[in-house]
Amino acid sequence: MQLLDWTLVGIYFLGLVWIVKWSAGKQQTTTDYFLAGRHAGWLVVGASLFASNVGSEHIVGLAGNGASSGMAMAHWELHAWVMILLGWVFVPFYYRSGVFTMPEFLERRFDSRTRWVLSIVSLIAYVFTKVSVTVYAGALVFMTLLPDTFGTPENAFWVGAIVTVLLTGVYTVFGGLRAVMYTEVAQTVVLLLGSFFITWFGLGKLGGWGELQSLAAAQKENFELWRPLVQEGVPWWKNGDFPWLGILIASPVIGIWYWCTDQYIVQRTLAAKGLKDARRGALFGGFLKIWPVMIFLIPGMIGWGLHQKGIISIPLRPDQSIDGDQVFATMVAELLPVGLRGLVVAGVMSALMSSLASLFNSCATLFTIDIYEKLKPSKTQKHYVFVGRVATVFVVIAGLVWIPIMKDMAGGGIYKYLQAVQGYLAPPITAVFLLGLFWRRINATGAFWGLILGFVLGMAKLVVEAIANANDITTGFIGNIATFNFLYYSGALMIISCVFVVVLSLMTDKPTDEKVKGLTYGSLTVEDKKAIRESWNCWDVIATVVVLGLVLAMYLYLSLIHISEPTRPLYI
Repeated sequence: MQLLDWTLVGIYFLGLVWIVKWSAGKQQTTTDYFLAGRHAGWLVVGASLFASNVGSEHIVGLAGNGASSGMAMAHWELHAWVMILLGWVFVPFYYRSGVFTMPEFLERRFDSRTRWVLSIVSLIAYVFTKVSVTVYAGALVFMTLLPDTFGTPENAFWVGAIVTVLLTGVYTVFGGLRAVMYTEVAQTVVLLLGSFFITWFGLGKLGGWGELQSLAAAQKENFELWRPLVQEGVPWWKNGDFPWLGILIASPVIGIWYWCTDQYIVQRTLAAKGLKDARRGALFGGFLKIWPVMIFLIPGMIGWGLHQKGIISIPLRPDQSIDGDQVFATMVAELLPVGLRGLVVAGVMSALMSSLASLFNSCATLFTIDIYEKLKPSKTQKHYVFVGRVATVFVVIAGLVWIPIMKDMAGGGIYKYLQAVQGYLAPPITAVFLLGLFWRRINATGAFWGLILGFVLGMAKLVVEAIANANDITTGFIGNIATFNFLYYSGALMIISCVFVVVLSLMTDKPTDEKVKGLTYGSLTVEDKKAIRESWNCWDVIATVVVLGLVLAMYLYLSLIHISEPTRPLYI
């Protein structure tokens, strides 16, 4: 990092300070602080959805998986179709109900018990996944770019983690969701530019697409989008190479939970100034979501190719395989010229801080609205805003504490770790929301116990994996559970949760018509249907067709690649 690099990073931070200062004066009520006053337009909503999703764990983790497993993780990055579901199926219910949080919506549909369970599960999930993984990924970049600045690479890792968390916490605490969303618009631009330059310079050094194709031909099985069900010498249920059936089962479950029911994401659409802007924001976010495969996954494959040719040197793991999580930072350090390096570092910090800021604000919203306000219902608006800021501080501390444990569990790459943990937490929540919206017979008893059972089974798998990894256990009862493929486990957990919710609901009293009025598709009133119909026109339909068409085209291209034929161009 040279003077010009640090200057660009400094300019970026000055811009953040200005936005926070502007936003801080507008935080008078909980609506201002947690939902940006409900004044966001569709462009801001869409950019915020994209920037919140694409954090440093995407830049670092996706590049790492691109280098180590090729296109295996592309399925999660082609979830733009799920954002179409968010805009057309879920947002109309959420927005018209006027809720602040997803647990609050569950309370209206079911009862206060389900609200409590989802609030607690969501807060725990944020600490185990988003906060710790995002901070860890950003700290890896610091460790690679500034290995000797603070004495040792390990010191650089922890300085990077703590400093970025504290800076992000400060601007989230004072600026609220308004500061988060408006900084994310600028961060989206910086993020896309930085990733473009990495790809451009990387391909230039490598020799172009054809050279990458030739290098990958020798390891075709490691780079394909669709992987076989059976891995040689490994039982099918232990196959960790992303079998195609497991992908088809688990990827939609995780996608619907993340994009359609998770407070962290849905909160952006609730900040829109109207239902039309909320839907169009989701559609615009879906359009942006198509491109991470190109700008994050492909650079990882380029980094692998550069390492194979000896142009760059990526650190190795103890088993002598490359450490995928350090691919992106190594490419930044060794490929980019002065100035551009600073721009890309600013992009990485943008991703890190935008994701963290979104997380902090969502956690504060969940705790304040769904837990604290229920316990202390008669406080002033300013008091609740203060409590939200205090809650943010505690989430920051909890995320830092989990990082050392997460480092041991992320041996296969942080992005795979992230998807695995989400695969254990997502199924019961996805089951309750889908069944609750489409079947009015589902009642509070089924939803409550379905969430409890699913959460216990998911956390049990996570705990067993932590124990097995800490003690290097791969056989026996604990070893077999720990190594059971997370994709299949996620699918099994989804089935168990659905069965449990349905059976218990049918065994107990059905909810009254008044209880489900306007909260399921079968109970929409004439007024509800009219309002929803008036919120969209032909442009929304055209945008939907464009996004779905791009997703289909991307799948077709990635599925039809023949890497083993070097004479063909690499269609990616």
